[in-house]
Amino acid sequence: MTVPAIAVLVVFAYVPMLGNVIAWQDYSPYRGFLNSPFVGWANFERVFTNPAFLHAVENTLTITLFQLVFYFPVPIFLALLLNSVLSPRVRTAIQAIVYLPHFFSWVLVVTIFQQIFGGAGLINQTLHTHGADHTVSFMTNPDTFLVLITSQAIWKDAGWGIIIFLAALTTVSPELYEASVVDGANRWRRMWHVTLPALRPVIVLLLILRLGDALTVGFEQLILQRDAVGSDVSEVIDTYVYYQGVIYGDWSFAAAAGLVKGVVSLALVLGANKLAHVFGEAGVYRRA
Repeated sequence: MTVPAIAVLVVFAYVPMLGNVIAWQDYSPYRGFLNSPFVGWANFERVFTNPAFLHAVENTLTITLFQLVFYFPVPIFLALLLNSVLSPRVRTAIQAIVYLPHFFSWVLVVTIFQQIFGGAGLINQTLHTHGADHTVSFMTNPDTFLVLITSQAIWKDAGWGIIIFLAALTTVSPELYEASVVDGANRWRRMWHVTLPALRPVIVLLLILRLGDALTVGFEQLILQRDAVGSDVSEVIDTYVYYQGVIYGDWSFAAAAGLVKGVVSLALVLGANKLAHVFGEAGVYRRA
């Protein structure tokens, strides 16, 4: 039963990896990778000496670190909050509301934010109605772009992320809570000494995966808003590779940049997993 899924994965994921050979070529789609001349490591030298690429790396890491601090804990908080709701009907209603934005496309999400925070959006219309002489450019202000995209990510995906943490909470034995109540633990101490330790393996696992995905931030989300705020704050590795390869036709340079990103991401996963073992957690895998 798994053969069709494996076949799809091989054809559409692993076979295309052979195309990475163009990172060592002066590739031209007219000559093909069989006839394009090899240039050794020249494309990788261009990657590491290109100021625009290094700036895209800087933006990528800035966005990742900011969202790691202000976005990653949100699903945990929501899961704890929902877990404390006693009424099943209320819990179900809240879950449905917070899950729903996950199924919206980024085009729709950005459009909704534009209708609310844009120059002619709801907030500016309200300010104009009450006598304000100028509008507030939430969607085009480079200084607040980091907060904007993080807010969009929280609104869209935080609700979906709590599913994993709610599933982890169902594995906590009720006897632990009962024993803590008998020992005099209040709600906060039960959360600190029972609930959070139960979530720690899942938190560590997701944190490792997040670190491995550190160089991949929302491509579609950022490219939709790139022209509005400028490439100085919105250019990340994925958008840079897209423009260099697809738009400008520098396929070999884009392939080299993509390979550098993949190798660094792999190193981050392995390093974070090793660190998890040091702290006694299983991580993504544990060597037998």
